[in-house]
Amino acid sequence: MIIGLCGKSCSGKTTLANDLIHIYDGNGIHLNIDKIGHQALEVPEIKERLVKTFGDITTEGKIDRKKLGKIVFASTEEMEKLTTITWGYMEQEIEKILEENKDKIIILDWQLLPKTKFFKGSDITILLDVDYETRKKRAIERDHITEEMFDLREQASIQYDKTSFDVVLKEINYEKLKEMVKKI
Repeated sequence: MIIGLCGKSCSGKTTLANDLIHIYDGNGIHLNIDKIGHQALEVPEIKERLVKTFGDITTEGKIDRKKLGKIVFASTEEMEKLTTITWGYMEQEIEKILEENKDKIIILDWQLLPKTKFFKGSDITILLDVDYETRKKRAIERDHITEEMFDLREQASIQYDKTSFDVVLKEINYEKLKEMVKKI
């Protein structure tokens, strides 16, 4: 089973994914697609294209995600450039993991999942629709960022069509969610 899990920054996607895997006795994979994106930044050809596109975004020879974030979170156009450069690698890695784990529940956790073929390929799609203030507080605490940096993230954030999801959660009711997933 493939579960597509979406939500804006700090909505609780990772927490929910890990809890779902625990509920199903560890027979699952939590695939945080952001982490695959971070791996992509280490691929020499990708790194080279990013520097050509965005300028000096390195620190000690590595892509500095904070420098890159200031650019791409400030503009959807710049975010699209980043996605164009990294997506081929990311897509291959996701497909490889899906193929290797066909016998498990796989939770695809990514804010931009609805823009990919993996969203339609999910058996169930879940949107965590957590309010702005709650997410901002979490981001400031977890990521040690300023309100201004969170607002930059928010500007570059996707707007979801809630009707395209099987489930929209404002808060997590694990019993209901567990029963629904069992039915599928």
